[in-house]
Amino acid sequence: MRPDTPAENVDHAAEAARLERTAGLYPEDAEPLLLRAAAHLELSGHRPAATALYDRLLNTATGLDNPHLVRALKASNLWEYGHEAEARAIIDGLRATGPRDPAPWVIIAEALESHDELEAAAETFTQGTGLLLADAAEPPYATHPLLFGRHRVRRMLGAPHDEWDTLADTLNTAPVSLDELHDPKRVWSLGSDNPAELAAEISRLRAELGTYREALSRPFPVAILHWPADELAELLSDYPGLSAEYPSYEEHLATIERSLRELAASGTQNLGIVPGTVPSYEAFAASEGTSPSDATLLPQYATTLASRGLATPWPPQRGATCWCGSQGSYDECHGNPED
Repeated sequence: MRPDTPAENVDHAAEAARLERTAGLYPEDAEPLLLRAAAHLELSGHRPAATALYDRLLNTATGLDNPHLVRALKASNLWEYGHEAEARAIIDGLRATGPRDPAPWVIIAEALESHDELEAAAETFTQGTGLLLADAAEPPYATHPLLFGRHRVRRMLGAPHDEWDTLADTLNTAPVSLDELHDPKRVWSLGSDNPAELAAEISRLRAELGTYREALSRPFPVAILHWPADELAELLSDYPGLSAEYPSYEEHLATIERSLRELAASGTQNLGIVPGTVPSYEAFAASEGTSPSDATLLPQYATTLASRGLATPWPPQRGATCWCGSQGSYDECHGNPED
């Protein structure tokens, strides 16, 4: 959720203000936009203002898609500027509630870890892991940070490996093993006078940073528009002139996957898929002063949705469901090379 952009390259306060203005223009997307604004405020040092945005979201009358995530971010932010008691109360409340989304667990566990509450952090990572992986044949990609964080904290505590730690090792794709990345003795290498030891530690840190950047912060994606079946039927019923773009729903899905594979093969990175809806498309067309029947508007619509944080990264990670909404595994659906 937090922008991974060097402070010297971004005016975080200005970016937060821009995102707040955008949220006013697109209230249906206010939640992700204001969360990003709050993240920029935290990076700029305006932590009370970030808390105000979290409170604004939590007090919204329309409800939130992920209130647990907002509370977790609020707790983490509060602790950073002296409101430890309130942060702990929120963390305790979240643990008692048991969110089914891994992100709040990771955030509150890392908040505890960053304030040297290692045993409480390990308990929190373990509680979240047990809840979310209890019935999972294979851990979804979104749960990997839980397993990696749990491995890290247990390594710092000197706890012996268990089966979840072994699972985390198998999921790690960095060129450096988790045992090396999470070795408590690494801190001593930073004070070494041996150039070889320092070079090895820099290599490990680069690998770790690369893993976290990939997992937590993707740059703005090149997005392909996906119309769910019912939305596409409504779109073509209202605007039959677009039927040349979408001969059938099956062809629409095949075109999306084919286009993304071609872009990936050409070296294009940070690809994504954005879901379209007829009401938002009509509103976008009106804002552009043109008709929804204009097919040239479709790529602009996709880009605008992606800029509002609505893109899902492609390809889905191992074990994830297919982007098409079939609820099947991507590997067995559109990720199958034979499709």
